[in-house]
Amino acid sequence: MIRHLVLFKLNDGVKRDEPRVVAGVEAFRALGGQIPELKFWECDWNITDRPIAYDFAINSAVEDTDALQRYLDHPAHQAGVAQWREFATWVIADYAF
Repeated sequence: MIRHLVLFKLNDGVKRDEPRVVAGVEAFRALGGQIPELKFWECDWNITDRPIAYDFAINSAVEDTDALQRYLDHPAHQAGVAQWREFATWVIADYAF
């Protein structure tokens, strides 16, 4: 199994309640039911307010590297990424477990 972690940081001046951010969150929340490769899916806002903290996180799992690539290439994932690209940056980590 591969764990796929993503941490998002909203760009300066972007607020969580902006319509484009709300739409981006909804797009990501829906992925768990849209992409069959996902064996585990959760995402939500960070609940702490520290200067080094990121704002939003995705924690997911897929079977193997092929499944990870299919997830990354999936049109629903690509559509969500395109939305988030407008208002955030992110870092990822993928590891076997």
